[in-house]
Amino acid sequence: MKKVNIVTLPGDGIGPEVTAVAVDVLTEAARQAGVEITVTEHLFGGCCYEKNGVPVTDEILDSCKQAKIVLLGAVGGPQWDNLSADKRPEAGLLKLRKELGVYANLRPIQVYPALAGASTLKEEVIEGTDILIVRELTGGIYFGEPRYTSEENGDPFSVDTMKYSRSEVQRVARVAFEAAQKRDKRVCSVDKANVLESSRMWRKSILEIADEYPDVELSHMLVDNCAMQIIRDPKQFDVMVTGNLFGDILSDAASMLTGSLGMLPSASLGGENGLYEPVHGSAPDIAGQGVANPLAAVASAALLCRYSLHLESAAQNIEAAIQKVLESGLRTADLYSEEPGTTLANTHQIADMLLKTVSNKEMITHQA
Repeated sequence: MKKVNIVTLPGDGIGPEVTAVAVDVLTEAARQAGVEITVTEHLFGGCCYEKNGVPVTDEILDSCKQAKIVLLGAVGGPQWDNLSADKRPEAGLLKLRKELGVYANLRPIQVYPALAGASTLKEEVIEGTDILIVRELTGGIYFGEPRYTSEENGDPFSVDTMKYSRSEVQRVARVAFEAAQKRDKRVCSVDKANVLESSRMWRKSILEIADEYPDVELSHMLVDNCAMQIIRDPKQFDVMVTGNLFGDILSDAASMLTGSLGMLPSASLGGENGLYEPVHGSAPDIAGQGVANPLAAVASAALLCRYSLHLESAAQNIEAAIQKVLESGLRTADLYSEEPGTTLANTHQIADMLLKTVSNKEMITHQA
């Protein structure tokens, strides 16, 4: 049996709880596909700061770079909100992304039929929605220089710089176009080219790369209009490609199409490196209670199988297990609404059903 080592960074809040479920499901699905997973676990984020004085150490970064495959839980919490910018848990995440060179963040937005009623939007609007948001992850305003706070005539001000180069745009554009070739062959590039110089560079660079993909239809949309269109008619989108800031905001807005931020996985890719994490935060208010929704973390493990391990059968096995759980009516609190046929479930109950399904063991019929 082939052996593969991955690094896990469970992080803060509910991160350790959902990561543990994801690792169990990943290990079983990979085993079914003939791959043995070994795991190296490290502190990361706020818990790493408490022990080491920084959210990520050089030794942890080296371990991640050596393994090339990283499964992350979540970081952050109110107890670290007043730290300096370089000590905050989120700084560790930005540094990890930069060090791994994972420049393309893939966020699938898929509405499961069993959850069509969980969204705040009408079912007829969201049914059949299947969007892949490709977000540039290591450039833009989150990394641009200069960035500083100063004072002018006694009035404090701050500066952040949104900077994009042609090469940065085109490498993430290729990821989007290649993904579209395996889907409905449509890419929508989202920018603010009517106002921002960096967006005009973005659009020009996208247009140049589009010539390499004549089978893919390219459209452009301003980010403010896109935010509206995601809510008005989400089914119009196939693959969306956009910058770091816009992608951060749009993907979180799109999460509500699925009924909960707790349903969204992500894959951050660059070269041979892959960083996989649920989109939800650390949810410190429910940490340690055993009620967290692990499905986004588990879906992130499916993406890990697909993009880093190249085990499509394992990825599909995990995704089928997620669908089975939802069809059974089991719901964690973030999805539960007392609808007929649904039952409030905790993390352990969801994990148990996922593992039984992935391992192809005889399932016990769920009585709602």
